[in-house]
Amino acid sequence: MKKWALCVGTVLVLGLAVSAMAADVLVGACIYKFDDTFMTGVRNAMNAEMKEHSGSLEIVDSQNRQPDQNNQVDTYITKGVNALIVNPVDRTAAAPLMLKAKAEGLPIVFVNREPQEEVMKSYDKTWYVGAKAEESGTLSGQIIADYFKANKAADKNGDGKIQYIMIRGEQGHQDATLRTEYSVKAMKDSGFELEELGSDTANWDKVQGANKMSGFISAVGLDRIEAVLANNDDMALGAIEALKAEGYNAGDPAKFVPVVGVDATAPALEAMKDGSMLGTVLNDAVNQGKAAVRVAVAAAEGREVTKESIGYDVTDERYIWIPYRKVTSENYKEFM
Repeated sequence: MKKWALCVGTVLVLGLAVSAMAADVLVGACIYKFDDTFMTGVRNAMNAEMKEHSGSLEIVDSQNRQPDQNNQVDTYITKGVNALIVNPVDRTAAAPLMLKAKAEGLPIVFVNREPQEEVMKSYDKTWYVGAKAEESGTLSGQIIADYFKANKAADKNGDGKIQYIMIRGEQGHQDATLRTEYSVKAMKDSGFELEELGSDTANWDKVQGANKMSGFISAVGLDRIEAVLANNDDMALGAIEALKAEGYNAGDPAKFVPVVGVDATAPALEAMKDGSMLGTVLNDAVNQGKAAVRVAVAAAEGREVTKESIGYDVTDERYIWIPYRKVTSENYKEFM
């Protein structure tokens, strides 16, 4: 039997009015994989936030396998959770998870990987917590453009163009698609002509990022590469490892290729501190984790999910957008 909690008000049990406390709330969460640096920050924030509510939070690792995540949701439902938080392995597979929640009347909060619009609209206890990927793409493109405006020598061949490498995240992931598109648009909007020397997916992974960058160096030549944009910090750090293997980005200003990522993870900030990484964009893991838990708890307690109840703006009654912030050499210490 599920236990439904109300922070304000009562539930009826055998005809008697019984107060239900926030401590009765049990939330089950699925993270697409635990070894993702950014999502580690999100789940740490989720755990910390739940301690503020005196409820219970269980988090499982879906190990990047959608069938496993589907089974984990089934297990949570059988266990009697009051709400679900899901970071989908595959955003296009969110509909079956929503339907499982809907069949039980459970609130479900998707985080970081946005389900398709029709999924969000088809059940009134569905929410999404995340950031607008196009915003992060715009900011990362601006960081590269600003660097080229301030450093004329960055244009190695003097042709007035930015010759760049793009390292993309997961194929079909909306963040990868939009970060790529809008970073390119931002550079163009800043008045630069562009030449893409290479582009490939590295699935958000540092090792894959290093391997793909090594391949680009061999294919096009390091002397031609003027900038590297990566859809996240792990891939950017992988690209930096490949550059360092060639004697670049190790302290010699004459051997520096500007690399920009997204997330503002601790390792990325350390790379900015040592000068091997140009910049990144804060993808606010702390506030995504906090907001996800606050929505889940409020919904489980039967409260309306509004700015007044969770402390974050709610758009179209379904979306909680956490803004990105540009991180450069001028302000990176604020985030360490």
